[in-house]
Amino acid sequence: MRSLRARSLSHLVIGVSTAALVGLPHAAVAQDTSVPAAGPAASPADLPPQQPANLAVSAANPADPGVSNEIVVTGIRASLQKSADLKRNAQGVVDAISAEDIGKFPDTNLAESLQRITGVSISRQNGEGQFVTVRGFGPEYNLVTLNGRQMPTAFLGDGLSAPASRSFDFANLASEGVAALEVYKSGRATVESGGIGATINIRSPRPLDKPGLHGSLSAKGVVDTSRNGKDPVTPEVSGIFSDTFADDRIGFLVNGIYQKRKGSQNSANFGWRDGYLGNENNWGSLAQPGDPRYGNITNHPGPTDVYQVPQNGGYDLVNFTRERINGQAVLQARPTDTLTATVDYTFSQNTVTTLDQSVGVWFNHNNTTSAWTDGPVASPDFYSEHFNANEVKDLAYSGSLTSTRSINKSLGGNLAWQTPIDGLTITLDGHHSTATSKPHSKLGNSNSVGNAIFGIEDQTIDFTHYLPTISYSMYPGIDPLNASLITPTGNAFRNSLFKDRINQGQFIGHYENRTGALDFIESLDFGFSYIDNKVRTAYSVNQHDTWGGAGPASDIPDDIFHLTNLPGGFKGLPGANDPNMIQQFYTFDVKKMVALIDSLYGTCGGDGQCLLPYTADRRLDEKTYAPYLQVNSKFNLFGRPAHVFAGLRYENTTINSSALVPVPNGTRWVSANEFDVIYSGDSAFTTLKGKYHNWLPSVDFDFQPIQNVKLRASYSHTIARADYNSLQGGQTVDQLFRIANGTGSQGNPGLLPYKSKNIDLSAEWYYTPTSYLSIAYFHKRVSNFIGTTRVDTPAFGLTNPADGPRYQAAIAALGANATTTDIRNYIFANYPGSVNITGRDGAGNYLGDIFGLPEDNALDFQISQPYNSDQKATIHGWEFGLQHNFWDTGFGVILNYTVVDGSAKYNNTLPASVAPGQFALLGLSDTANVVGFYDKNGIQARIAWDWRAKFLSGGGPNPTYVEAYNQLDASASWEFRKNMSVFFEGINLTNSSQRQHLRSSKMVTYVSPGSARYAAGVRINF
Repeated sequence: MRSLRARSLSHLVIGVSTAALVGLPHAAVAQDTSVPAAGPAASPADLPPQQPANLAVSAANPADPGVSNEIVVTGIRASLQKSADLKRNAQGVVDAISAEDIGKFPDTNLAESLQRITGVSISRQNGEGQFVTVRGFGPEYNLVTLNGRQMPTAFLGDGLSAPASRSFDFANLASEGVAALEVYKSGRATVESGGIGATINIRSPRPLDKPGLHGSLSAKGVVDTSRNGKDPVTPEVSGIFSDTFADDRIGFLVNGIYQKRKGSQNSANFGWRDGYLGNENNWGSLAQPGDPRYGNITNHPGPTDVYQVPQNGGYDLVNFTRERINGQAVLQARPTDTLTATVDYTFSQNTVTTLDQSVGVWFNHNNTTSAWTDGPVASPDFYSEHFNANEVKDLAYSGSLTSTRSINKSLGGNLAWQTPIDGLTITLDGHHSTATSKPHSKLGNSNSVGNAIFGIEDQTIDFTHYLPTISYSMYPGIDPLNASLITPTGNAFRNSLFKDRINQGQFIGHYENRTGALDFIESLDFGFSYIDNKVRTAYSVNQHDTWGGAGPASDIPDDIFHLTNLPGGFKGLPGANDPNMIQQFYTFDVKKMVALIDSLYGTCGGDGQCLLPYTADRRLDEKTYAPYLQVNSKFNLFGRPAHVFAGLRYENTTINSSALVPVPNGTRWVSANEFDVIYSGDSAFTTLKGKYHNWLPSVDFDFQPIQNVKLRASYSHTIARADYNSLQGGQTVDQLFRIANGTGSQGNPGLLPYKSKNIDLSAEWYYTPTSYLSIAYFHKRVSNFIGTTRVDTPAFGLTNPADGPRYQAAIAALGANATTTDIRNYIFANYPGSVNITGRDGAGNYLGDIFGLPEDNALDFQISQPYNSDQKATIHGWEFGLQHNFWDTGFGVILNYTVVDGSAKYNNTLPASVAPGQFALLGLSDTANVVGFYDKNGIQARIAWDWRAKFLSGGGPNPTYVEAYNQLDASASWEFRKNMSVFFEGINLTNSSQRQHLRSSKMVTYVSPGSARYAAGVRINF
């Protein structure tokens, strides 16, 4: 049953829609606009010319047919009219957002603009829209094209493994260089495959679309209130220039954008063990009856209740700097009326530098105390652990300084020829495009530099607040704010690469039937597309697992540390004012610290080069050729115009996938609960191949039963290809493992793509040139889902140093209640030939490595491999949209509400051990948008509110949910002189925060406060 909030939102949208319709002018019902009747829409590769920003709409005066009134529509209303025209005249279900003027898009971020479309929602990073979900399908299920050309993608992900996603990162592109965004929700034969959610086409401006001299210059200053410390003003400048000459037969356009932003994305992060049943007895699980620790548990979960215990928790203060550069150059020539040639080059560069300073704790799950809510999903109210003095438990002070740079380049050419054959147009289009993401720092794209103060006696996480509270107490005589006690510990420097290169050629034919024969056939579309997609993803890690201490605290000078207040970084969140929360911790200069530990311990080889050669290197070549044919017919149905578009696309894809596999040759036990795979330094490439083909039919029908009303029905098959990690060749094991097992993965290039059979129905009423009311229903049945089978198996002959004769001898000598620290001390003392002792900690415990031996038991690895499961799922939903202008007052409103549901839901009451794992659809959520605007007399103003309900963002053994989120944005501009205006923008005016959890809201994984961002500037048009 849907939540009260969702029902209230639907009532709000319906209620406001009704109120708006009551206020319509009576003439709207019979109005005959100048918008042409629906016909076949061009494919994204053969787009119609962009309409000028000033649209002239002629309307006859019924009282005096000899008088004509010209209504000039500009700015916001021009953008809305162009979007409505595209939606109305399109084949199938299409929505669009158009630029309000040259160089001026409705939102500062393309993803933020896309969420104003029904059925589209976004995810944010650093307070900006980044990825797009359409009708419940996340970014990896949607295809992004630029002027109808498939674009490469490059996104480094979490930095903990080789990047693999096909998701397009909209944060790389500024909005100022975009003419329109078009979302094709129903499949068609003329559109490239690859998106079962939607195909999103980014349309850039062309000089011959708007002859003459045109341009825009804009400059603004941005203040981001999220920034820790002060709020610096950062610049954003953009310019676009377009001109035509030689009787408007030659034109060129250039644009350039530079943006810099400084902000913060503070967060609280919590890791968890797997979901256990109340009667399970595993490492990390709660004590069972008969165990003395059982008495420390309040309201122990029942035998069939599912619960999860926290593994770690920490607070991160994160400062970032984002620098974005975009540019485009277009040259067009029309030497004859029948031939147009276009050459274009697009460039984008996005550099993000991030400084992360954190304080955190880890649990050993020994002497714990906790309290739990009732089942069937039991959640912790608090979880606490007491440590013996000889455990020398650490309070971690960690730092990270990373920088990544993503560069996208696209060089394309297009030749459109109206042939001597009457009605036949031939277009040749090709492009060479690359996308590359990699570190922009010798410290890597992901790193962690650890320090610690040892001596925690007790630590607790209180989960009763929105922001969980971490607290601790130290043993007497140990001051956590005494910088001289801070000890350097472990560290890791990760090096990732993602490079995607696409070469694409298209032959596009369009034939208008002007012969009079077979007059029910209005036109034919036919063509051929060839795409060669080469992808390289690579990864390495330089890790030192000296978590017990790389050297004494005296090695590090005190003045490298800076005492920092913590609660202020989470201002406004419930729980941040809890006096038990950590109040202060030490941050440090990461660059200076890395240089110091490199000189002391050779952390980076002694020369400051912290990045190692790639140990995982994956190369994939994916080639697809696709012919297609579409027949477009026009006829009268009950005396009213109707169309049927029937098409078929055939796609054949071959995949060659190679992977460089690192060869491990040992294991080591490096600290109480840290284990490590040792690599030999040798590696080898392995190659696997795959292929598949698909027939993709599509049928679109539309009908105008009465004036200005359009009914649509569509049926289509669409596909989305597997992520690159699933297609990789070779088997790898993860470097870190736990006492019970290790993990690893193996790819499968033979995977078939996801396949969706789609039904779309819609009704649209265009009651004025800029206003409409629409309702749509969609139903998708998806097959070929990619599941993961997990095989428990030894690998590479590796053994477990904590499961063998030495471990058993320690248990026999020390007793069953011996701690891992005690066991390690015993092995160090009694088996010197199989260990490496690096020193002792403050309590006299040995530090160093215990190596795996041949006589130890084999280390079990859980190797995951993707496969096409026989599971199918359905997704269905409703989209409601209203775009309304209130007469000539200048006021208007845009409302949309989307309801999405699916057949495969996650069952939170099942444990992580359920076989073969749960299958659930990710990203399904209801969404709503409300936009109010004013556009008249040189003043423009917009206020926009968006909302997305809670959704499942990750499945597998344990679910992850992103909690409901809403945000309020506003903008305004004033044209104080002709073609000169000042403007203001406000983003996230309500300081909305983000939060994620596992099976229940108390199993928090992520909390981040939100802050407003403001900008003001000036724009000049010419």
